[in-house]
Amino acid sequence: MNRRPMFAPVLVVLALFSPAFGYSSIVKYLDKPADWYRTAEAKRLADNVLSWQAPDGAWPKNTETAAEPYNQEPSKLHGTFDNGATTFELRYLAKMVVATNDPRYEKAFSRGLGNILKAQYSNGGWPQYYPPGEGYNRYITFNDGAMARLMFFLRDVAKDSGTYGFVPAELRAQCQSAWDRGVDCILKCQVKVDGKLTVWCAQHDEKDLSPRPARTFELASLSGSESIGLVHVLMAVEKPSTEIIAAVDAAHDWFEQVKIPGIKVEDRKQPGTPRGYERYVVKDPAAPPMWARFYEIGTNKPIFADRDAVKKYDLSEIGIERRTGYKWLGYWPKNFLEKEYPDWKAKVKKGG
Repeated sequence: MNRRPMFAPVLVVLALFSPAFGYSSIVKYLDKPADWYRTAEAKRLADNVLSWQAPDGAWPKNTETAAEPYNQEPSKLHGTFDNGATTFELRYLAKMVVATNDPRYEKAFSRGLGNILKAQYSNGGWPQYYPPGEGYNRYITFNDGAMARLMFFLRDVAKDSGTYGFVPAELRAQCQSAWDRGVDCILKCQVKVDGKLTVWCAQHDEKDLSPRPARTFELASLSGSESIGLVHVLMAVEKPSTEIIAAVDAAHDWFEQVKIPGIKVEDRKQPGTPRGYERYVVKDPAAPPMWARFYEIGTNKPIFADRDAVKKYDLSEIGIERRTGYKWLGYWPKNFLEKEYPDWKAKVKKGG
């Protein structure tokens, strides 16, 4: 079985997970001309990024790691793979290594890459950070594209000799192997209902691969959001096996089955509320279909929950704080269904 991944430009990879990055402005500097990475501005940003690297080799989430240097105790920094953290800093540092040959950047890159490789479970999955804790962060984390993003990064390290040629050959081979194991893990985690493949949960048990909950309002379920990132990984495999093709086909069929027509989400100004507005789901026969973030396993009913972890089937039953503070409905599979899947199927039929 050939599972060598196709190479795709970095910006294509970033576009797959746009809801989960943007906390650090460093992501804006990944597509500059090669000469720009030799400028004083590029070096200033890189030095700021270096200062935010945690002792474990990763970077913190929801943090601006580019604009200003970190000026507190390094021991207070805690790295993660969640919410776009770590991979974008490493992508930037790789460009700085190529442009400047500064050993500081290469050393920091090696520490970060080492952390990612060490974090992978023997079954091919990744926790939310390494070393993992005792809570839900130890589960295999598909949430917010975390594992898919790690895999695309490792794929590029293995394949893109222009940007990552400075990485020793044995490490690049390890990255390829990590990608392959990750693909196997994704295939094994795909949930079956009555013997039929569906999609994935946002988290899976790190031992038996079963669906698992995360935060109290994130119940074990089938994900209308995270599953798209995993489908993108599978579609990036060169010469996909019959197993990979079946997995993508099943996900496509499931997304078609569970789309929700005739509704849209409206945020209406509401002074005095936590965000200054209140969120409503309203009927609109002309609206394009939406998908729920979470679906009940076995029934495919959209489900919602407040911080009390009580399952609800109507978003209006959730308190305003969680109702407006979380994206429960969206259009995540739209481009996959309308363009990516048909294009991929045509390429597969041609043997590409």
